[in-house]
This record gives sequence, C-alpha cells and structure tokens, in this order.
Amino acid sequence: MNFDLKQLNEVDLNELDLNNIGEWPPVVKAIFVGIVSVLTCFLFYYFLISDQLDDLSREQAREVELREQFRSKYHLASRVKTYREQMKTMEETFENLLRILPASHETPGLLDDITYVGTTHGLEFVKINWEPERPQEFYIELPIAIVVEGDYHQFGDFVSDVSALPRIVSLHDFAIKRLDETKLQMSILAKTYRYKEAE
Repeated sequence: MNFDLKQLNEVDLNELDLNNIGEWPPVVKAIFVGIVSVLTCFLFYYFLISDQLDDLSREQAREVELREQFRSKYHLASRVKTYREQMKTMEETFENLLRILPASHETPGLLDDITYVGTTHGLEFVKINWEPERPQEFYIELPIAIVVEGDYHQFGDFVSDVSALPRIVSLHDFAIKRLDETKLQMSILAKTYRYKEAE
C-alpha cells in the first residue's frame, strides 16, 4: 500500500464518515490507526502498567531493606556462639562480684572485721555505727560512720587493710583533725553494698 501525502491536502474532513471508515483514503486511515494506536498504548500504560511499575519500585525498595535485615541477622547469627560464651563469662563474673558483696546476715560481721582491723593497728574507736540504708536502682548502699583516734601512719594502715577485706568496702568523706601534739582524729564514711534481688 502506497501512501501519498499529497492526497492529505485533497481530503475534506467533513466528508469523512465514522460509520464508514473503510471508504476513507489510505493516508487518513493510516493516520487514524496511528492516533488510535498511540492513544491505546497511552491508556494501556496509564491504567495497567504505571501502577505495576510503582509496585515494582516499592518491591525493589523492600528487597533492598530485606537484604539489609538479612545481612544484619546473618552477622548476629554467625556470632551467636561467641555471644553465648561472652554471656556465660559475664554471668560468672557477676556471680563472683555478688559473692564479695555482704549478705544481710553478714553485715554485723563486717563491723567486727573493721573494728578488728582498726584495733590491730592501735586505733581507738570513738564511733562506729550503721547509717540508714540508701536504696539504689540495683543495690542497697549500707553506710557506716566511723570515728577513730590515732596517728597518721595508723590511719594509713587502717585504710589499706579495710580496702583489702574480702567484702567490698569503699571509703568516703575523709576528715582528719588534730586533738593534741601526738593524737589525730579521723572521721570517715565506709560504704558496703548489698544486691537488691538478694533480698
């Protein structure tokens, strides 16, 4: 079929009958078919393909996200044995630390230990009393107010030996004052701790 574009100038659009498309000149039929084809392709794309392309983009983005999650979980899963070993080590360390915290029935014995350490170094106890307990998030703080008299070196030996006790005892708020030429007085706040859940 030969198309002569000169025929297009000779066509009168008012003479074209939509009910009788078969009688149209070949050039007009070709243009009409082209327009209908382009319009059909556009409508097909707009109503069917564009939504699917949006879905495809969403699924591709989801695929990237799932791949990242997989990599992250695979990395964790590949190290789970190491994490379990670390957890076991941490639990053992935690249990060992709990053992050096005094239990409630051991706290009176702690006062005896501190008194014994002080008297072996020649200190004279003016005061050694439990202060009110101070609950914290995971433990209970048990403060002990201590006032002793002696000389500077005795204080140093006392502090050193208290820190070497088998139970955790920390020393705070040191204050030393002179009583006379040879005697000093030291007031100190010792703190020990009890694990809350142990109660």
